[in-house]
Amino acid sequence: MTNNMEVKARLIGGFILLLLGSWVLHSFLALLVWAVVLAITTWPIYQRLLDSSTLHGKVTWGALLLTLLIGAVILVPLGYGLSRLLDEAQSLGQILTEAQQVGIPPPAWLETIPMIGHWAKDTWIKALGDPVVANESLHWLGTGGAITYTKDFASQLLHRFFGFLLTLVVLFFVYQHGTSLSQYVLASNRKLFGKTGVSYAIHATAAIRATVNGLVLVGLGEGLLLGVGYALAGLSHPAMLGALTGVFAMIPFAAKLIFSACALVLVAEGHMAAGSSLFIFGVVVILLADNYVRPRLIGGAVKLPFIWTLLGIFGGLENFGLLGLFLGPTLMAVLISIWRDWVADMDNAKSIPSKLSTQDKAPQETQHKDEQAASSSLIEFDDGQ
Repeated sequence: MTNNMEVKARLIGGFILLLLGSWVLHSFLALLVWAVVLAITTWPIYQRLLDSSTLHGKVTWGALLLTLLIGAVILVPLGYGLSRLLDEAQSLGQILTEAQQVGIPPPAWLETIPMIGHWAKDTWIKALGDPVVANESLHWLGTGGAITYTKDFASQLLHRFFGFLLTLVVLFFVYQHGTSLSQYVLASNRKLFGKTGVSYAIHATAAIRATVNGLVLVGLGEGLLLGVGYALAGLSHPAMLGALTGVFAMIPFAAKLIFSACALVLVAEGHMAAGSSLFIFGVVVILLADNYVRPRLIGGAVKLPFIWTLLGIFGGLENFGLLGLFLGPTLMAVLISIWRDWVADMDNAKSIPSKLSTQDKAPQETQHKDEQAASSSLIEFDDGQ
């Protein structure tokens, strides 16, 4: 009786402590998950780095080097993009200031748009062409609205930056103690769920790695190819457009928004051949990447059908945000694995009675044959008499 009370008290106390710990860390759970996802994805690179002749297994230096490298890979492009955005924002501010004095003339290509060119030009002149009308249309700039939006954007940017730094710190410690952490996780799964728990944990790890490879690598490949297409089509800032396309391409079929808009801009400027060629090239790249390359990388590694991969990506994105891009397919892969094991157990359970019935029938048939043989021998004996 005393032992049962102690066990119940331990369970209740452990559950309460787990709830308190989750409540304390609930604001940082997403950052912790990001660090774990990055560590799982880049763990093979970390192992190769430790095995290299430069580090000779120095765990701390290897963890620090790879963490700094990941931070540079993410922060350098973002810093460049923000600097370009600030430059463009200053230019836009000057244009809007001049517009409030002399108005904004319609661009030359606006009138060349088929069917709606004249209407678009007249609408532009009525809305922004006259200085008085332009001043009224852009009046929100002087009401403090733009300043408020800028402050909110800067606050969010600073918050995300410190969150990313915290993710890098957690990632460093996960690299440093990753081997012992993985052993603890596998031992806990084995104790709670048996051998199947260990297989599911390994399957989830493979699903995370395959999802990241399928989304990130394919997205970067699409951004690189379409960036070359932007440069050949004559668009300005092809590198930035290619990077933006690569980010959008991590979400299946989302890159169409970028290259379609670029193609429309080229067509509106009168470059019909360049715009059409860019659109066709983008469609071919997206179809090949999203329908052939990405399903093989994600579904092939974990034996997950493409439709469940796609539903996992969109469902995870809707419920968990950007982190759901990787969590959604992982959950789908584990669920499909559990379902397959359940079906296999059902088949094994059905096959056991059939084997037993076959084994039971075999002695009966042997006994029946022996009785027939004995009876036939008796008949022959009687005939002999």
